[in-house]
Amino acid sequence: IKDIPMDGRQDYDVLGFIYEYLISMFAANAGKKAGEFYTPHEVSILMSEIIADHLKDEKEIKIYDPTSGSGSLLINIGRSVSKYMEDEDNVKYYAQEIKENTFNLTRMNLVMQGIKPDNIIVRNGDTLEDDWPYFDEADPVNTYDPLFVNAVVANPPYSQAWDPSSKENDPRFAQFGLAPKSKADYAFLLHNLFHVQPNGIMTIVLPHGVLFRGGEEGIIRKNLIDHNHIDTVIGLPANIFFGTGIPTIIMVLRKQRKEKDVLIIDASKGFVKEGKNNKLRASDIKRIVDVVVERKTVDNFSRVVTKEEIRANDYNLNIPRYVDSSEKTESFDIYASMFGGVPEKELQELKEYWDAFPSLKESLFAMENEAYSSLSVSDIKDTIKTHPDIHAFCAAYEERLKTFPDYLKTELIENMEQVPVAREENVICQDLFARLSGIPLIDPYEAYQVLDDAWKEISADLEMIQTEGVSAITKEDPKMVLKKEKEVQEGWMGHILPFSLVQESFMKDVIQKTKQKETRLLEIPSEYEEIIESLEDTDVLNEAGDAFVPKEVTKKIKEIKSDPEEKELLKILQRVESLQKEEKSLKADIKKETAELEVLTKEKIESLSEEDAKSLLEKKWIDALYETLMQMPEQVISEMTKNIEGLCGKYNETFSNIEKEIKETSRELCSMIDELEGSEFDKKGLEELKVLLMEG
Repeated sequence: IKDIPMDGRQDYDVLGFIYEYLISMFAANAGKKAGEFYTPHEVSILMSEIIADHLKDEKEIKIYDPTSGSGSLLINIGRSVSKYMEDEDNVKYYAQEIKENTFNLTRMNLVMQGIKPDNIIVRNGDTLEDDWPYFDEADPVNTYDPLFVNAVVANPPYSQAWDPSSKENDPRFAQFGLAPKSKADYAFLLHNLFHVQPNGIMTIVLPHGVLFRGGEEGIIRKNLIDHNHIDTVIGLPANIFFGTGIPTIIMVLRKQRKEKDVLIIDASKGFVKEGKNNKLRASDIKRIVDVVVERKTVDNFSRVVTKEEIRANDYNLNIPRYVDSSEKTESFDIYASMFGGVPEKELQELKEYWDAFPSLKESLFAMENEAYSSLSVSDIKDTIKTHPDIHAFCAAYEERLKTFPDYLKTELIENMEQVPVAREENVICQDLFARLSGIPLIDPYEAYQVLDDAWKEISADLEMIQTEGVSAITKEDPKMVLKKEKEVQEGWMGHILPFSLVQESFMKDVIQKTKQKETRLLEIPSEYEEIIESLEDTDVLNEAGDAFVPKEVTKKIKEIKSDPEEKELLKILQRVESLQKEEKSLKADIKKETAELEVLTKEKIESLSEEDAKSLLEKKWIDALYETLMQMPEQVISEMTKNIEGLCGKYNETFSNIEKEIKETSRELCSMIDELEGSEFDKKGLEELKVLLMEG
């Protein structure tokens, strides 16, 4: 605890961050119970970013989670909206949780994030049965708060039973209807919507069934659509929540909307597998948020759907009705399958490539007729690699990004003590997107993922520098390892700068010398192996017969040294003894040189000039990031080559050629059958086989 920085210079409370991390790790291993108190961090961030964009111009904000669990949703919204605010203390947090233990988890988590106690109002109660207004019984007049907030966020228990009796006149439900007693999903949604201010916003996680189930839920859904409250529906990947594999959605609702439509997003395909669960990547989150903010239609991903179309579908919001994200089923062209060639229809499915590289198609294919083309080159990969359009594409990409490292150097290194870490990634992202604008085939969100992967390390380093000062760059930490259940120091490691980076930059000759010895050490076992394979006498080997025993080798050499008949064996064993001595010497040298190198590296880090320190940070933060970004055109070209080769290979072997080959093979087999000898019955059987072969 004493080593955790508490001076407030970092952009989040470190102890609170650790606490939330431990909660998430517990949730990941808590099975079905996890859903009671924790929303996966990435889903929480997605909801928070949507809300933050809506509230970015507000000076003071109230946010509320009526099923708060650990409080992680509230905390992430607070972080997201505070990026746009001058004073993050202008965010007020309201929460309600039915279970006392989880209610205490909410309170503790909020307090440990450094949020002012006056900004935390948490209730332990049943949200659907015991609604606000909130007031302190000791001072009901001055503490009365009916609770209407800027944003409500929730991940309520899915399809939970509840008691709707006597709630017809409840102001939360009166306008839209009562959810069925077997499923409280819409009860939670309407509760949340009731507490949103007229210009506010809410996001809620729900099961897919709320989009299409009928009965009371169908009536509520119709009323919400007719009153123009449903803003966006986002379909999430399956198996993204702890303890349940069912697919879920995020629904975004507002009380006042100019738009008379619903944005529907199928984000079910964008994730990475992590352990038992699927996980949204940073690029997946940004792609979704950008589509919500810009309210745009993207093929196979999102669509703005008119209310008229939704009414025509009987108010069914099931995502596949409006957005088809399924992969195209492969089909085979009958003519091309029979006679060869590549169908023009299938070539047009690669239109994005032909648009990006206008003369490439003509270089690869020759038109046979209006419907089919034939491959006109022997090596597709080489033709693509050397094509002028490809070179121009790579050159244009390189030109756009050539000043990116200098931009990063100015933003991050020259300004390392002042850069606002929490906001800076978005600033860099905007610059990167602007550079990539108009370049075909390059997915800016994949570039953003590269940036985000690098940013995790960069931001951690920046926070240490801003917390501890620039001197943190020239510090080391003891490298602790666990030995016999005790933690002991085993050398040193850079506090910010990796030892390997310093060594590669300033000690190449020393490293090379040690690497040569390490290479030689790796070669010796193969020499032992060769000798063992040629050896007939196994007295000098271990029980497994796969290694020499040094004492036995020395003993055997003494025994046969004066025996002229064992001259060849002596020579072999002396070679083994020499290798053993060399191996021992190499290990000792490597150990000594490694220890000396560590000392030299430690001294070098401590004595780094400001210029050298910045140069090393540039290598660590910028060079690897830039190098990965520069590989993106090659990845695009490789994927294109694979697709074109696959299409050509699909029709490379025609049915007529295969049929011809079968007939020729059958004829050859028949002629071979004629040469066989056997009994009368054998010959009859062979004659019948010939008939079948010729008929085939």
